[in-house]
Amino acid sequence: MMFYDYSLATERMTELRREADNARVANRLIAARRWSRLASWAQQHARKAGHDLG
Repeated sequence: MMFYDYSLATERMTELRREADNARVANRLIAARRWSRLASWAQQHARKAGHDLG
């Protein structure tokens, strides 16, 4: 019985680690998309400012 409890606990711990890893990956993707949009916005404004000067 003790081995069964240990096995369940180990399985649950593995599952929680996997979920945490997935959450970290998702958060990194979200942050990357935000930075990408910000970079695109800055590039568009820089291009417009350069066009206005020239």
